[in-house]
Amino acid sequence: MENVLRPLIVLGGSVVLTLLVGWLVDLLLRRADSRHTETPLWGLLRRCRVPLEFVLCTALLRGTFRQTEIGSFEDHEAGIGRLLTLVFIGASAWLVVRIAAAVVDSSYTRYAASTRDPARVRRVRTQVTLIQRVVTAVVGVVAVAAMLLTFPAMRAVGASMLASAGVLGIVAGIAAQSTLGNLFAGLQIAFGDMVRIGDTVVVDGEWGTVEEITLTFLAVRTWDERRITMPVSYFTGKPFENWSRGGVQMTGTVFLHLDHSAPVREMREMLHDILRECPAWDGRDWSLAVTDTTPTTMLVRAVVTAKDADDIWTVRCAVREQLIAWLCDHHPYALPRVATSQAAPSLGEHPSPDDGNARTGRG
Repeated sequence: MENVLRPLIVLGGSVVLTLLVGWLVDLLLRRADSRHTETPLWGLLRRCRVPLEFVLCTALLRGTFRQTEIGSFEDHEAGIGRLLTLVFIGASAWLVVRIAAAVVDSSYTRYAASTRDPARVRRVRTQVTLIQRVVTAVVGVVAVAAMLLTFPAMRAVGASMLASAGVLGIVAGIAAQSTLGNLFAGLQIAFGDMVRIGDTVVVDGEWGTVEEITLTFLAVRTWDERRITMPVSYFTGKPFENWSRGGVQMTGTVFLHLDHSAPVREMREMLHDILRECPAWDGRDWSLAVTDTTPTTMLVRAVVTAKDADDIWTVRCAVREQLIAWLCDHHPYALPRVATSQAAPSLGEHPSPDDGNARTGRG
């Protein structure tokens, strides 16, 4: 009877104690979350219940599984102990990553709620995302190294590897030069405030919004829903346009090639009427002027403003469309014309036979 009760008490007691501690911790965090509504930290820490239970359960089993006195356990004591140790290390790394993510997310949420500047919020969001990725990578590397050191053979290998660490470091640095360059470029972007998640940028002639920034690459979502993935080193080594830096308000232009007889004064009044009825116009500024002329046309430029890149595109399209429609309906003579008739001969000149054949269509 003792051979049956002892394993049940040891194993079942470990599981029950783990569930009890997890429930108590969750209860305390729930009460703390209800009392401190100004911060979401306690609610976010509740996500750590599962990894915490894994850590507690594996720690209890690691220390008590010998007390079960089960024959199969005694025969494989070293293997079971190493397996529980590996699970304990992995669960501990999982718990640390969850706690770090909860703290970082809580800090970002509180900052975003108390800051009205969208540019600063996007900057902090970019930094928080990269910091969280760095912490996850570091914890993962340390956990894997700790797992490997549990094997006696790996300890001997580790001593020989440390002896040649200098040579290996040089070789690895040369081989991973591009990867390391992207890594440091990602950190430079995060803390140098060059580009942030949500910024509107123009890279390689493509206009889009920065959707994701990692330690090695950056993803830009274009206006037609395509994703352009670029190495972060591109943004530290080449010039690019960031329309969101220094404020998201923008000024746009609309160019029209018109005949010299176009009614510029009436066009200016019509432009103002169009903008007053356009919800995307922010009302900051507008103008219309003739900026250039050619022997056949003149170039009219309309200047409009909007609160961001999306709205400036909408305003430009609306102004271009409605101005052309208004000219077609009320002033069609103002549109560019192409002369197709032949010039009349001057006095004293007689048309050549070739001109006569051309006019009559005879060859």
